[in-house]
Amino acid sequence: MALIPTTILTGFLGAGKTTLLNRILQEPHGMRIAVIENEFGQENIDNEILLQDGTEQIVEMNNGCICCTVRGDLIVALTGLARRRAAGELQFDRVVIETTGLANPGPVAQTFFVDEEVGSHYMLDAVLTVVDARHAMAQLDEHEEAQRQVGFADRLLLSKTDLVDADSLAALTRRLKRINPRAPIGQADFGRTPLDEVLDLRGFNLNEKLELDPDFLATEGGQVHDHEHPRQEQHAHGQEHEHDHVHGEHCDHPSHNHHHAGHSDEIAAFVFKSSRPFDSARLDEFLGGLVQVYGPRMLRYKGVLLMQGAERKVVFQGVHQLMGSDLGAKWGETEERGSKMVFIGKNLPKDIFIRGLEQCLV
Repeated sequence: MALIPTTILTGFLGAGKTTLLNRILQEPHGMRIAVIENEFGQENIDNEILLQDGTEQIVEMNNGCICCTVRGDLIVALTGLARRRAAGELQFDRVVIETTGLANPGPVAQTFFVDEEVGSHYMLDAVLTVVDARHAMAQLDEHEEAQRQVGFADRLLLSKTDLVDADSLAALTRRLKRINPRAPIGQADFGRTPLDEVLDLRGFNLNEKLELDPDFLATEGGQVHDHEHPRQEQHAHGQEHEHDHVHGEHCDHPSHNHHHAGHSDEIAAFVFKSSRPFDSARLDEFLGGLVQVYGPRMLRYKGVLLMQGAERKVVFQGVHQLMGSDLGAKWGETEERGSKMVFIGKNLPKDIFIRGLEQCLV
């Protein structure tokens, strides 16, 4: 039986997740979508849609969508829905999980890989992050969760773009691309966005698609300056955070200080590219070590690799400590061969990664 595709919908408080979700649920698209509202935060799906007194856990809507409120364990909710579907009690084709605005999407995504029963029924399609164009700059400055939601995304959708000017929007877009150059950026003003920009994105497929923002590649390819910048103050919400040195922003002038330039994000991306092939044993050992040491700080990472003596590409991707790889298509005769990898994480020591990967080349 085919796996049930599942989308994780995330975004900071007030970004417009619920508006988007209500729109998806009420469109006459003919799909039966089960929605799991993963814990109630400050915002809920419209009161008319979900009963909040706790007596009814599942509400069926007139277009065939169903809503299930989960205050507790996501695994229990997913497996319960799958069993009811198998028994013919419920009909649905796909699932959307809406997280609360302060949630870190990492553990939600990991559920699909660490729980056998969930993995036998569901396929994680993508993490979709709604970003409030008006408030995102401040939220990214103040809350690591907001950075994590951007770093984890397979697609970013900007809301409230009508409330900001073109320059502010361009600055935000540049910042989002530095944090996550692999997520295309669309718009979802008032929840309006084409369904094909929300569903069936295949962000977790082991495929060869590793499209990175070309502007990001241009800055990555240039010189990265080491900046000594002052330790940032503790975050306002009182959590302890490591404040290591990060090359999250690329500045034009070596004397240009990050804080003067604007925003230094703890979560940022970098790319490794090489036209020389990898030695597979050395690379396996090195990547295994990286994931053990830095896994908790590695949000998403993906690569399409050229291996010594291999006619086929090797594709790998991971979430935190969970990494998978697969053989891809054969290299084309006229195709330029080489490896391309992107790492998105919190305060990752870029130089250690790059030097280590270079030592795994033949």
